Amino acid sequence: MENQLVIKCGGSTLENLPASFFEDITALQQDGFMLTIVHGGGPAISATLKQMGIEPKFVDGLRVTDAATLQVAQMVLIGQTNKQVVSRIQTAGGRAAGISGIDGSTLQVIQGPEHLGFVGEIQQVDPALIATLSQSGFIPVIAPLGIDADGQIYNINADTAAGAVAGAVGTKRLVMVTDVPGVMQEIDGVKKVLPELDEVQINELIAEGIIYGGMIPKVRAALDALGHEVEEVLIINGYEPGVLKKVAAGQTIGTKIVKEGKVKVS
Repeated sequence: MENQLVIKCGGSTLENLPASFFEDITALQQDGFMLTIVHGGGPAISATLKQMGIEPKFVDGLRVTDAATLQVAQMVLIGQTNKQVVSRIQTAGGRAAGISGIDGSTLQVIQGPEHLGFVGEIQQVDPALIATLSQSGFIPVIAPLGIDADGQIYNINADTAAGAVAGAVGTKRLVMVTDVPGVMQEIDGVKKVLPELDEVQINELIAEGIIYGGMIPKVRAALDALGHEVEEVLIINGYEPGVLKKVAAGQTIGTKIVKEGKVKVS
């Protein structure tokens, strides 16, 4: 659907997003856009773990989640970050409802790589609850936690969750909101945004170390989303004034990730 957007807000970006960002979300909702937000919460989880004397662990940009970390992730993502996002949307005049992937078995998972602990690999997204909220005039705000067939809860990488949700709700565009203008590369001594990438280019940039750290799961989740109905994934800077309105208007902004062979040649 052209008027449908899934927006992923990174945990490291959320706390500093300006009020105007949430005002843009409200304006788009009032203009008839069907919005779904998936949020992270990594820095807040790490900070809470450190307060409890637990050192956070990561492998290739993905959090290792033992039992204690899972409890903290649930507490922070559902009880803190999710409600902060809902509150900011409503303060801006919008209508939002916070859920997690556990609710309505929205994000159905199996355990992912064992070395990551309680990290879920999404098997299926049930969009029924998302659709019910959207059709009732609410913006669903989703915390990235999932559940398996035995009722075990798992942490999920928020980028991966956003890609899966985008595919399930049938949107053509997934917007990943970060604190950088897009995928960057130093060209002639100047860092520049790469405006459009496909899978071949992304794999080359990862191999060359140009895409690294937390950007790797972002671009991989983008590629996964393209395997569904999603036609393009945008990585944008959420601090830029009016950025969501520019996206909704179809303006070229940030880095657009498209299916292999679909990169436009200028």
